[in-house]
Amino acid sequence: MALPAYAGPLERTWYYSYRVICAAIFLFLIAPILVIIPLSFNAVPFFTFTPEMLSFDPAGYSLRWYRDFVNNPQWIHSLQNSFIVAIASTILATVLGTLAALGLSRPYTPYKSIIMGLLISPMIVPLIISATGMFFFYSSIGLAQTHLGIILAHTALGTPFVVITVTATLIGFDQSLIRAAQNLGASPTTVFFQVIMPLILPGVISGGLFAFITSFDEVVVVLFLADFDQRTIPLQMFSGLREQISPTILAVATILVTFSIILLTTVELLRRRNERMRGMSPQ
Repeated sequence: MALPAYAGPLERTWYYSYRVICAAIFLFLIAPILVIIPLSFNAVPFFTFTPEMLSFDPAGYSLRWYRDFVNNPQWIHSLQNSFIVAIASTILATVLGTLAALGLSRPYTPYKSIIMGLLISPMIVPLIISATGMFFFYSSIGLAQTHLGIILAHTALGTPFVVITVTATLIGFDQSLIRAAQNLGASPTTVFFQVIMPLILPGVISGGLFAFITSFDEVVVVLFLADFDQRTIPLQMFSGLREQISPTILAVATILVTFSIILLTTVELLRRRNERMRGMSPQ
């Protein structure tokens, strides 16, 4: 919101001070992330800024650690596992979360608050507790140390994000559109794909992207459930910090940060598009 022309000196002071405070807080939060980006281009195997880097000498910068990541079969194997698990769990979480949100949006759904609390409980319960419970449960049914077990575990973690985003989208949904389509003879399948889905699609995609990010960055549950063959990128980074510290971890972290920024930017663009479609923001 722009500062009004009639604002007094005190209002102007607070207007600019508030923005400076917000910028300082934001910089404080992202400073640890910003530090790793230039360090990933270090020419020597150090986790500190060398004199060459501080003086902006080209000799102090290199793509050595990015090449090490691309040429290392262990890193590539972990990257493939991350994408397999994240994509599969995102599809399951999106389908289950969308169906749950549609059911909860109906006015006659009984025990709506209790069901919603159960669905979003994976977001509230500490991950170490969830991971321990999943480990004992999956071990008893033979799903521990399997791709399927990790996919199901990440589905449970990603579903709440889909439920929340789709439920928020359905708040402004006009239920009379469904009744009008039914009165015109449309089948339930036609109503869902031709009426409901186009209107809630931005929320569904946003929830799916959040579920994907949650799965792609998750390490605690994988630490409990994965064997070497199921090792993902976050677990590979965690193991590398304990076993063999290498700046390759910084290069991978930079790639993951860039990837997450792209996904979150996509989510924000979809959110704004959804608001424009519902008339909640200026065109």
